[in-house]
Amino acid sequence: MNESWRWEYQRYDPKVERLVEALGALGNGRFATRGSAPEATADDIHYPATYLAGCYDRLTSTVGGRTVSNEDMVRLPDWTALRYRCLPDGAPPGDWLTPDHPALRHYRVSLDLRGGTLTRRMLFLDGEGRRLGVTHLRLVHMGDPHLAAQRTVFHAYGWRGRIEVAAVLDADVVNAGVERYRALAGRHLLVHRTGVAADGTAWLDCTTAVSRIRIGLAVRTSVQPSAAVERTSTATAARQVWVLPIRRGRPVVVVKTAALSTSLDRPRSDPVRSSVEQAGRAPAFPALVASHEAAWRRMWAEGGLRTRGESGRILRLHAFHVLQTLSPHTAELDVGVPARGLHGEAYRGHVFWDELFVLPYLDLHFPETARALLMYRHRRLPAALDAARHSGAVGAMFPWQSGSSGAEETQRLHLNPRSGRWLPDHSHLQRHVGSAVAWNVWQYGLATGDAGFMHGPGAELLLHTAHFWAGAATWDAGLARYRIRGVVGPDEYHDAYPDAATPGIDDNAYTNVTAAWVLGRALDLYEELTPLRRAELLAQLGLDADGLRRWEEVSRRMYVPFHRDVISQFHGYGDLAELDWDGYRARYHDIRRLDRILEAEGDTPNRYQASKQADTLMLGYLFRPAELSRLFSRLGYRLDGELWARTVDYYLSRTCHGSTLSSLVHGWVLSRQQGADAWRYCREALLGDITDIQGGTTGEGIHLGAMAGTLDLVERGIVGLEPGADGLRVDPVPLSEIPESEFSLCYLGHRDIRIRFRPGRLGVRVPASLLGPVPLMLPGGRREQVAAGQERWFRLPSA
Repeated sequence: MNESWRWEYQRYDPKVERLVEALGALGNGRFATRGSAPEATADDIHYPATYLAGCYDRLTSTVGGRTVSNEDMVRLPDWTALRYRCLPDGAPPGDWLTPDHPALRHYRVSLDLRGGTLTRRMLFLDGEGRRLGVTHLRLVHMGDPHLAAQRTVFHAYGWRGRIEVAAVLDADVVNAGVERYRALAGRHLLVHRTGVAADGTAWLDCTTAVSRIRIGLAVRTSVQPSAAVERTSTATAARQVWVLPIRRGRPVVVVKTAALSTSLDRPRSDPVRSSVEQAGRAPAFPALVASHEAAWRRMWAEGGLRTRGESGRILRLHAFHVLQTLSPHTAELDVGVPARGLHGEAYRGHVFWDELFVLPYLDLHFPETARALLMYRHRRLPAALDAARHSGAVGAMFPWQSGSSGAEETQRLHLNPRSGRWLPDHSHLQRHVGSAVAWNVWQYGLATGDAGFMHGPGAELLLHTAHFWAGAATWDAGLARYRIRGVVGPDEYHDAYPDAATPGIDDNAYTNVTAAWVLGRALDLYEELTPLRRAELLAQLGLDADGLRRWEEVSRRMYVPFHRDVISQFHGYGDLAELDWDGYRARYHDIRRLDRILEAEGDTPNRYQASKQADTLMLGYLFRPAELSRLFSRLGYRLDGELWARTVDYYLSRTCHGSTLSSLVHGWVLSRQQGADAWRYCREALLGDITDIQGGTTGEGIHLGAMAGTLDLVERGIVGLEPGADGLRVDPVPLSEIPESEFSLCYLGHRDIRIRFRPGRLGVRVPASLLGPVPLMLPGGRREQVAAGQERWFRLPSA
């Protein structure tokens, strides 16, 4: 396959620099640094920032006349900063140069996906015809999760003289990367100390304001040719300045090698001393690059996805950002899936249900990482139990937004940038996040066969979530059904009925159906447990046999609303007014954030059949058609292909795709039913971040769920790969725009199983190291197997 491993920007455009910084971010699963220009300080164009997974801090602010508390992923000190200016012989000093200086003549940013490095090349030309070439090469080490490095090379063309270079370690930073959050407190770093060791290693020591996480950052800087250095330290910065000779053929080279240690590290040590020691013993830059690239080769061998053309190039970029946010190093940490990666401050670095779109990919490629992310939820199970108890419920009520503790971190106010008003935020009523946790537990078990997890932490997560749903469901004698009231579904635009005094809607179809599914799977898992384990869990839950019988009853008698012979998004959805879609599209260039438009007009989407994103259709993402039909049948409803197709069409025309996940889900659902518009939505999912389709959001952090979801779209959607207890199931839904793909996977602990998909054909290669054959379930119930050390090709039904 023709593969391109570079992602490039050929010119400097201030309007998209934040986008370049986000897509040029580098990380290793522990920390990440945005792809910002080292010369630039934070302003409306540039935002240099480094983020550590799991490093949160809480501050209080006054907005809209109310005091609010927000926990944020903390922006760490800037280790990349490098300032420089030319000192030509016989001429006054030049300006400090940045990409915004009028002397800039050439600018190129190149992200090497294969090797995990970012290169920025610039050429400056002054009024006297003197040219200065500048090349930065940066990495965040994938092998050693504490290290990062940056090499800068200066070339003089047509002149000789000196260049003044200032290497800065800067802790005077605040969280200010999202404009709509800037009214909130953002200075999280306190108790600064800085210095420069005798060997020239600059260091700093700071602590987060409330969480009291101590951060040590050290930077060893080397220059060629060597020269005298001037060192200064302030409360928030360590600065080293050199004046270096430069002429044609004699470049100046500056290398910054950074080490990051914190009080979150294990084993615990003094973060400053540890960072100084790590920076001191780090190898020279060429050796760092070599070991870093070797680590990335291993990552790509296990997690790479190959397909042709521009789609393949974008998928490779998506895999790159997923892998550097959630790498094998992440398995050593107590962290969840940050919805916007480690790339920016949108969503405050919180963990949402986006893991629903991320873990299926990790299950099949990096199961240890997937397990660790599920353990993040398990460690916060006590917080979910407390949340349910304090609300008068039972079981585990997981928060819509989770951070360090597992408490609900969803803000109770949000800003509408169109109207400038702070408004109540009821998104914490999205209780369906618990079903996402349970679904991920079940999928992990199918992919890995990890009985230790499934019968231990997994069983606790699944059964406590089921207990919550059984308690949340109330009997309606008139309907002879169980109902779940007062929630918000995935749509988010509908958080109340029109003119209602209290928030929440009733019987969101996605919430109710997934709740019934969770109850059914919890009962299945319960039956697999030993008698002692069953007794232990029943004691935890405070249940007896009658309680389990209620679970069974609720799982079969949950209410699902319908109207006009389609599934209703929620009870009463069909009674809402129809929106003048053509009118709003004519008046506004972009109506993705229809909620903001309507609120600014004094209106609300609660009045209309208008959804932000896939809601009811999310059922088609989680469940294949046959499984969804069986699930509805278990509930006593008929769901055939025609009814589902009508439901899909109905919501397609009433959704404005205000979330990047929406196009992904619609593309997935339409692909499964061979819909004519499938590729339109799949393509939008692929382009969402790289084209900043939502107008400025990518610069605040990439959309990790959407990126991972496109990988999953190929593997589980198009190839139709589903791990099952009876083998790997393959049920392809070919998409002509992505006709073929190749990837390796891990199934039931067996690594390097190679899958090759071609139109009408499937190739499976099993490594010789496996002890037995890999069973396959092909379309039409056909059973096959591939022996260890064998590669077999199978013919598949044509589309």
